[in-house]
Amino acid sequence: MTEPLVPPEETPPVEGSIAEAHEEEPDKALWSHPGMWVGLIVFGCVLIVGFFVGRLLGF
Repeated sequence: MTEPLVPPEETPPVEGSIAEAHEEEPDKALWSHPGMWVGLIVFGCVLIVGFFVGRLLGF
């Protein structure tokens, strides 16, 4: 006897699966610490502003 076909929008039943669904951890990529990147950008802006303020004041 052949098995019945499953419509494309449905998942076929699985035999013997005892695993439960679990949440995956986000990958530890570059964007894991957005505060660090914002801090680096702000620090760079402060350095550039300091350079121009120093030029205006004659340092």
